[in-house]
Amino acid sequence: MRPWTVAALTVAAVVGMGYVHPFGDPRAEPAKGLGTLLQGTSIPADARTVLVTKCADCHSSETRWPLYARIAPGSWLIERDIIEARKKMDLSQWEQMPADKQQVLTAKIFEEAKSGDMPPLQYRLLHWDARLSKANVQALSMLGKSASGSEATLAGEGDAAQGKAVFEKRCTGCHAMNVDREGPRLAGVFGRKAGSVSGFTYSTGLKHSNVTWNDATLEKWLSDPDLMVSDNNMSFSVPKAEERRNLVAYLKQQ
Repeated sequence: MRPWTVAALTVAAVVGMGYVHPFGDPRAEPAKGLGTLLQGTSIPADARTVLVTKCADCHSSETRWPLYARIAPGSWLIERDIIEARKKMDLSQWEQMPADKQQVLTAKIFEEAKSGDMPPLQYRLLHWDARLSKANVQALSMLGKSASGSEATLAGEGDAAQGKAVFEKRCTGCHAMNVDREGPRLAGVFGRKAGSVSGFTYSTGLKHSNVTWNDATLEKWLSDPDLMVSDNNMSFSVPKAEERRNLVAYLKQQ
């Protein structure tokens, strides 16, 4: 077989493999136009600009596909990463999300931007313009302040009786009031310093978190433990804001 024939077949094979999607096809989700993303939401304008310009390629259906994103097997890895990113947060679906999920995500966006975890290193190596400047992080700080303020306002306004039902349904697998189980006993948790129950083995992160449990900290912890303390052993959260408020009200009485 002649060299040019081999080369042509190789190119054809590589191009053809680029149309194979072993992890799913993120291109199938229709785009509406980058300019429409997050329009009409309560997200501050400066923060919206950062999200659209820095985050939309992975976290929305408005992905701008570079030419190399058609070259397999690299294209497969790119598609896999985008699918996983959209599962965690899809800005194209923002308006369809419940308010409590928006609160959790806005807080997480700011925390990850502030810590430098986003965009991830492998993405920044290929997209230098995706790096977040100090001004970008400052713009996103409005998200964190907004989410924290909402949580603090909502916390402590719940129904303790309904909170007891939430506790019995969702928490008793790991917790009890007066004895340690997989998690520490929760009697007297309100006003107690995190990681301080004698005889219970805590994660290093929680033990040294310097957190005191009150309305705001319990609300934040229940909504997303990993956002509050990165090194912890609690894999459970309470995504509904009303359930969190009721649960905090119940714990406050114990």
